[in-house]
Amino acid sequence: MTKRPPTLTQSSTAAYIRGLAAQHRVTYVQTSSDQLALHMTRLADDAIRPDEIEGLLFALQRAGHLSRQQLVHLQVQYLREAKQ
Repeated sequence: MTKRPPTLTQSSTAAYIRGLAAQHRVTYVQTSSDQLALHMTRLADDAIRPDEIEGLLFALQRAGHLSRQQLVHLQVQYLREAKQ
């Protein structure tokens, strides 16, 4: 019989993302495109501000360590855990 994978804790995805960023020595630096996106969502009355973890996801994807699909999967998983 195979062992079940460990159950995710509320912060397990955030910890995984932080660890991945540390492993690859990646940090989030806001770009002019990020600023433009923030202004556009604010003007559309739909202001969304990414937090530290989402910023790390963006940085990992920009650095080529995550595909777009992996970024979206991790972001959804992180946001679901944050809601609990």
